[in-house]
Amino acid sequence: MTASGGPLAGVRVVELASLAPAPFGCMVLADLGADVVRVDRPGGPGAGRLAAPTGGPLQRGRRVTALDLKSPAGVEDLLRLVERADVLVEAYRPGVTERLGLGPEVCQTRNPRLVYARMTGWGQDGPLAQRAGHDIDYIAVAGALEPLGRAGERPHAPLNLIGDFAGGGMLLAVGVLAALLERERSGVGQVVDAAMVDGSALLTAFLHGLLGTGLWAAPRGRNLLDGGAPFYDTYATADGGHLAVGALEPAFYAALLTGLGLADEEDLPDQYDPSGWDELRRRFTARFAERTRDEWTAVFEDLDACVAPVLTPGEAHRHPHNAARGTFVEVSGEIQPAPAPRFDRTPTALPTPAPDPERDALPVGEILAGWS
Repeated sequence: MTASGGPLAGVRVVELASLAPAPFGCMVLADLGADVVRVDRPGGPGAGRLAAPTGGPLQRGRRVTALDLKSPAGVEDLLRLVERADVLVEAYRPGVTERLGLGPEVCQTRNPRLVYARMTGWGQDGPLAQRAGHDIDYIAVAGALEPLGRAGERPHAPLNLIGDFAGGGMLLAVGVLAALLERERSGVGQVVDAAMVDGSALLTAFLHGLLGTGLWAAPRGRNLLDGGAPFYDTYATADGGHLAVGALEPAFYAALLTGLGLADEEDLPDQYDPSGWDELRRRFTARFAERTRDEWTAVFEDLDACVAPVLTPGEAHRHPHNAARGTFVEVSGEIQPAPAPRFDRTPTALPTPAPDPERDALPVGEILAGWS
């Protein structure tokens, strides 16, 4: 990667330190070239509560300062940063920044062009706005958790990818970018209310389309994309590895049968006849168990069958496609996902390591001097 700064070079972001979703959104902004300054509490970003990680990919690309936002001096220092910032990101419960004297009205009085981005689980209003929660709760209420899991089993949360990161941090970044673009027309900023329950619901748009047309009518684990179809599932291999199979279209399905050596078996059930899915799954399961994951990967290497090895996070960077594209990068000896997407004219730079709050904390005056 060449160090041009990325398409958001020159955008100034003040981030009030928090956990997972907002740091991920700010990581995306920093990856794209924004100058992100994280404001920690005295003693570190997690002082007084569940500790926020001070290193790793979610905290990369930042500068850091520490302010006591319960003191008048700390509030005034933050407002001095706000005066010269483009974006403020906070992830407190609704009303907390107002009680600190740092709510949108105060901040946008000091800087009318400020985009004030708020990251919460339940949103700024509604019956649950003041309730605690985590990813699993937000995706449950959004209707994104119930469809996930095997037939006859309880719903299974897919890590915290849907609520915290896709429906949370990524939605926050999209909201900030949209508000910055609109500001170019209006000249003024606005408040972005990014709620994980809203974002998780948004991610189910395709599923709602299937529901509306009757194409998602079976119980959990019995539908086309939830492990119900034997040609859209994962299979164990002889060495304990797994293959992912996504042979939805007839041409890909035909290639799958070819690779498995089943193309000439005339008694195979029809691909899209659900009454034969259990039999197809039995045959696929038995056949995949005959070879290792890497042996099957080699079999399907030249077949357009939508079959891929299931890689662990620690293996993914070594896959030839990921290696060729630079999908992962090394930052201070740690393998991390590379910034995305990619830009031909304003490419992003290699991310800088996460700052150490004790070693790298900067005085507010030094940050402001660079923002003059």
